[in-house]
Amino acid sequence: MVYNLTLIHSIPGRTRLKLVKKYRNRKKIEAFFRSIPSVYSATYTNETGSLLLYHDPQIKWKELFQKDSKLIAKEEGMKSKTPAKAKFPMIEILACFSAFIFEIVKSSPIPAQGLINLTRPSSLAVLLSSYKIIKNGMLSVLTNGKPNADTLTSAALLASIIKGNPKSALIIYLMSTISELLTDFTAYKTRNYVRDMLSVKADSVWKVDESGREVKVPVDQVKAKDQVVVFQGEKVVVDGRILNGTAVVDESSITGEYIPKELTKGDRVFAGSVVAEGIIKIQVEKAGDDTAISRMIHLIEEAQSKQAPIQSLTNHLTEKLVPISFALAGLVYVVTRDWNKVLNMLVIDYVCGLKLSTATAISSSIGLAAKNGILLKGGQTIEKLAQIDTVILDKTGTITEGRPVVAKVIPFAGMTKDEVLSIAASAEEHSSHPIAEAICNKANELNLPVPEHEELEMIVGKGIKVTIDDKLVLVGSKRFLTEWNISLDKLNKINSEINRNENMVFVSYDQQLIGMIVLEDKVRVGMKRAINQMRRHGVDEVMMLTGDLYHPAKKIADELGMDSFVAEALPEDKANFVMNYKNKTDHLMMVGDGINDAPALAYANVGITLGTKRTDIAVETADVIVTVDDPLALAEVIKLSQKTMKLIYQNMIVTILVNSGAILLGTLGFITPVIGAAIHNAATIAVVLNSGKIIFLGGKASGSKLSNRTQHSRQIKIDHSCVS
Repeated sequence: MVYNLTLIHSIPGRTRLKLVKKYRNRKKIEAFFRSIPSVYSATYTNETGSLLLYHDPQIKWKELFQKDSKLIAKEEGMKSKTPAKAKFPMIEILACFSAFIFEIVKSSPIPAQGLINLTRPSSLAVLLSSYKIIKNGMLSVLTNGKPNADTLTSAALLASIIKGNPKSALIIYLMSTISELLTDFTAYKTRNYVRDMLSVKADSVWKVDESGREVKVPVDQVKAKDQVVVFQGEKVVVDGRILNGTAVVDESSITGEYIPKELTKGDRVFAGSVVAEGIIKIQVEKAGDDTAISRMIHLIEEAQSKQAPIQSLTNHLTEKLVPISFALAGLVYVVTRDWNKVLNMLVIDYVCGLKLSTATAISSSIGLAAKNGILLKGGQTIEKLAQIDTVILDKTGTITEGRPVVAKVIPFAGMTKDEVLSIAASAEEHSSHPIAEAICNKANELNLPVPEHEELEMIVGKGIKVTIDDKLVLVGSKRFLTEWNISLDKLNKINSEINRNENMVFVSYDQQLIGMIVLEDKVRVGMKRAINQMRRHGVDEVMMLTGDLYHPAKKIADELGMDSFVAEALPEDKANFVMNYKNKTDHLMMVGDGINDAPALAYANVGITLGTKRTDIAVETADVIVTVDDPLALAEVIKLSQKTMKLIYQNMIVTILVNSGAILLGTLGFITPVIGAAIHNAATIAVVLNSGKIIFLGGKASGSKLSNRTQHSRQIKIDHSCVS
């Protein structure tokens, strides 16, 4: 067998490829690629045809395949293409419909018996329509040594045709196909909606060449450190920073937030966003498959292939049930010699309802979450989230906004608050430090005059020294002022709690302390409400884990009603705390955003990154990526997961009860195989529709605030009426 491969993305030691043709036998493909020298591991995803290889970083991806004639590899993955729409199986539907019409309008059946019945036009139409089912059923037996649900259906179809009843076979096929079509349609809707939302949809870009001219070039010719210009109405196709220009940018495809932002020099922009107004020049940081939006697409594709434990359980259960169905059919024939009762055993099973409804519910939830800016890395994450009882939150950038603001100005030596702030802003106006920005922003907000300064000197890690009106001005830490022999005796009169705040800036003027500026990192809007909602969704304990000092950490913990908190924690301390706490619970969720949170995110049962300031390593480590700056999304993803699991368990009960009743009636001879097939498949269709309503009805179906948003209204509203 020859494998045709297309490169999607490659970095030293890690290569993602796409198999042009999709294969069912995942284990065989992974074993083949693991046998290639220098390949450490291979992971193949049946649903997307994606193959992920980890290999010797010293060896380029093409060199892995040069010596093997079974591999044909080509490099197309870096080209920017509009993602292909998933093909809906219209041919199969038309073939099935045509065969059904033929069976109805024909005057009378062609007389035949036994195997001759296989040559009847209606029989051939059924066989042709059901070719894939029969092939899959037979291959499962021949290659895996195990029958599957298609094997059962194939046996029922062939038995009905040989028995001389192609109409029954056709109805059995129709009923068995409808439920799978609904499942495929749900996956089709989810996949294409997310693809449309995330696609860059641009084949070219305006690149600035060496002479400074803007030249239109294909997207795949742009690389890191290049400069590109994006005009009004165009999509950004790279990740980077704005070099010059100001624009109103719609980042809804990245963050889920439909309110455009005004961005200017120094701000970051991401592929997939749209320049609604203005023109900007961008310094390219990441292009092609390295962009944030490309990574999101890969994460979603991989997520839909990762099964939840309950899916693995239903798959294992169905593997055991299929042979039992065949055994029961044989037993019924031995006892009754009644082919109708035998066919009932073959056409009624638990496999379809259990597998299809579970897969549809998981796929729908992943799709709905993705449309709301939440990326769930697989079905197992949904099942874990539904059981969360303990939540640990990082402080800076997660609970708080991650940027300091001026909370208080305390003047000394007869100065006013405004005078202290004006002098500090004059010293800090040329600094890009976040504290300097906070001071300058506060001065601008109050419209304070900023005096001119001379002889500015920045001392890294300490502060700034400037001259204003021939007077020496120092702005910085206690240690910095002490080194210049500035008396800090006035601080003894200040409240001890303020003195313990680590975010303070001291200002001296002409060798005298004139004031101090207290800064704080503001709590995110909606964080307290999010914590309260998580408690209502079954979370028993909410904790804060931070590297900040004890007193500012305690203030925020008290403000939000935390059960406990840990302060002054290093990254390894955070990881050890999470790892040790898992001895108390197996349902622990950690929320963070930075490099220092990555180890703790990895150790938690569920790791979540929140907001747009997350780091790449946190994204790679986390199980859930919340791209919106909305803490309420934490509570909503737990709610969505709980409702999804509730739907799955509802579907399992319905499937088992209905099919058990139908098997009993069929065995006793009260129903025909056609009616048995109708009951079985009606139950399957019902549970698939029940699962699919998550994606079709949005948040109304799941009882969640997550919804099918339009581009003009981003809403998060509770509607619990649809799911009891």
